[in-house]
Amino acid sequence: MAASFYSNSVHVDFDSVLEMDEPGMVSMFQALVASGLQGFLGCTAMVYEEALVEFFANGTVRDGLVVSSVDGVLVEISEELFAETFELPVDGLGDLTEMPKDVVFDARSIVSLSREPISLSGRKNQMKFEFRLLCDIMAKAISVKAGSFNAITVEKFSLITTVVCRIRMNWANFLFSILKKMVTPGSKQAKGLANQFVRKEEPDEV
Repeated sequence: MAASFYSNSVHVDFDSVLEMDEPGMVSMFQALVASGLQGFLGCTAMVYEEALVEFFANGTVRDGLVVSSVDGVLVEISEELFAETFELPVDGLGDLTEMPKDVVFDARSIVSLSREPISLSGRKNQMKFEFRLLCDIMAKAISVKAGSFNAITVEKFSLITTVVCRIRMNWANFLFSILKKMVTPGSKQAKGLANQFVRKEEPDEV
């Protein structure tokens, strides 16, 4: 099952995109850098698909740690290790439900192609092109849930709002919580997030 999701992961070459001759696009990627997600979205390495599949097949949550084994080697991932690996912020909002409603309302106009507030039950073609791309990045690499990538949801737009409106998020806690859901049987979370973690590690450290 994990293998079917690994191609959904997103790698952003920040050095390249920040030199684009598209002010709107550059501004959006600068906001992503400011959000604290650069280390997570920008990591590069080979994808070890077999290790990823085995990691999830053997994974569980124990005493707040994500615990698994790969090739008979015990793997324990703490929130602290996760944060250090991807240089993620450890302070800020811990949950998207804490997002101020007035900020979300402002963001609906900021990203809008027509300048009218977009519908949170519509499709991403309501948004300017750079924010459609941001929507894809947040859906595939952060939310990593199955479903249409063209549809806007409240959760997906809240993620966009954190970047557009420079809302400080505790990404370490938020993303590690998603990782824990991924090793929970029956979870609807896709496996894209773990692919990011595997990419950061050498094969014998997975």
